[in-house]
Amino acid sequence: MPYLDEIELGDEIGPIEKIATDDDVINFCDIWGAPKPNRFTDADTAAKAGMKGTIVPGIMTMAMLAQLLTDWGGPGSVKDLDLVFRQPVPHNKPLTLAATITDIREEDGQNLAECDILMTGTEGERYVGGKAIVTLESR
Repeated sequence: MPYLDEIELGDEIGPIEKIATDDDVINFCDIWGAPKPNRFTDADTAAKAGMKGTIVPGIMTMAMLAQLLTDWGGPGSVKDLDLVFRQPVPHNKPLTLAATITDIREEDGQNLAECDILMTGTEGERYVGGKAIVTLESR
């Protein structure tokens, strides 16, 4: 976990690559309690909803991006995560998750790093983007 004095504007968090496999999505939906069939796990239901195939649930992509930040900043460090879903996230394709520090400040006694965060595909697809605020410790 980085300390506040170890980071600078423009520092990168990640990138890391993840793949949301069919099994990952099925397991997530089972734990989440999503009704079946659904556009996340059933190709026919996805097609009826106008999708090219099954998609990763938005809440699962949020969890993946939050994990990028907590792996960097530590458990409980994500103060805010504000995302925009630009297009459906496919199963079984490499996804790149990364963030860039855009602001460092102290606010209400907390050390905060604000980041632009992005989930992309291998051909430049911009699936999910947004902003995050992570709390950091001082030395």
